Amino acid sequence: MTMQCNLIVDSCCDLPANILDKEGVYLLQFPYIDEAGEHMDDLYQSITPKEFYDGMREGNMPSTAQIPMPHLQAAIDWAKEQEKPCVWLSFSSGLSGTFGTIDMLVGQAKEADPSLELELVDTHLASIAEGFLVFEALRQRERGLTASELAAWAREAQWFVNCGFMVDDLKALQHGGRIPASVAFAGSKLDVKVLLAFDLDGKLSMVGVARGRKKGLKALAERYVKGCDKASETRTVLLGNADCEKDMQRLRELILKEDASAMPLESSIGPVIGSHVGPGMVAVVYWGDDRRKAVSVSDRIANRVKGN
Repeated sequence: MTMQCNLIVDSCCDLPANILDKEGVYLLQFPYIDEAGEHMDDLYQSITPKEFYDGMREGNMPSTAQIPMPHLQAAIDWAKEQEKPCVWLSFSSGLSGTFGTIDMLVGQAKEADPSLELELVDTHLASIAEGFLVFEALRQRERGLTASELAAWAREAQWFVNCGFMVDDLKALQHGGRIPASVAFAGSKLDVKVLLAFDLDGKLSMVGVARGRKKGLKALAERYVKGCDKASETRTVLLGNADCEKDMQRLRELILKEDASAMPLESSIGPVIGSHVGPGMVAVVYWGDDRRKAVSVSDRIANRVKGN
């Protein structure tokens, strides 16, 4: 009988806490700092989304930090104590230096104990896009994949995680250095809502614009309808919001109107990601086309323009 593997995940996946409350699943909490001091992102177990985002609306500008090294080491120690093969699904290396520290610590642990079966995966995703991969990895784990099989699955599956999200104000992202100043400038001067996604390096990229939130929500729904994998065995659609549930419900309605077989799962954007996007973010994540192919097509077009 195949031994079910364990999982280490982090709070930047922005999934509801009850989904991750499973035996053999270890949750690492990212820190965030506001006027009251340092807190750990516990997926809204100690604060509500409204309380957090109302603070930002009132002028509180929280900042974030990497997970402290002792916390990372504690996760590795947990993996050792469980005496089971383990997969670590990490927040994008394109948005945080935490992955580099984890990679170093895991390498040291394996060197000290060659029998340690701990597979580290850079998801190149964040927020509910990362959460979508984690959610589906939990399903694969239940199906009995070994640690090496699940890690291989995650390394390939991440490229089929398609998403789109819209923020209400780009200032928070610009302040945190998560988007170029030119994108923030264009969004403010042109009075448009910028639609964002993740590139292959796990960094943010602009994928569209819309005039106003209503058209932005419609554009997100259209992005899903056009890009979703209708042949997928699971039609899960992960929807996220930063204390703007009415907009998320509107997005849900628009999606179900076009695709009645979609199965929406809803979540709130956590305080760490929320510190960078601010209140009003709406997001949709789903299985779609291989994003590597889309980039290669773009590169070929660029090469033609350059005459290569």
